Amino acid sequence: MVNLDREHYESVLAALADPTRLQLLDLIALKGQATATALAESVTVSRQAVVKHLQILKNARLVSSNRLGREVRYTVCPGQLTSTAEWMNHLAADWDKKLEWIKHMAEAKENSD
Repeated sequence: MVNLDREHYESVLAALADPTRLQLLDLIALKGQATATALAESVTVSRQAVVKHLQILKNARLVSSNRLGREVRYTVCPGQLTSTAEWMNHLAADWDKKLEWIKHMAEAKENSD
């Protein structure tokens, strides 16, 4: 499992919690790369709002940007999604173990009564 700090996971999850940002991420992944102007044509918010959402995605390292002349093209950085998914799987496995232990203790108590 990739060991990143808690702030990183929080920034990724916060970025993904917004439906507009999730839609933008999906659109970029679908197109391979996209500009803020092209993305604004596909969503119900202004280009300025798209740029702000893209900055949040960039700060969470979910997208990267590359300036080509006057255009800034955005691409998805799947590594951050992968590391966050691995962390969530590890967390879920820990909780599964704890819940299994609680179940075992409850069954043992029930059998001793």
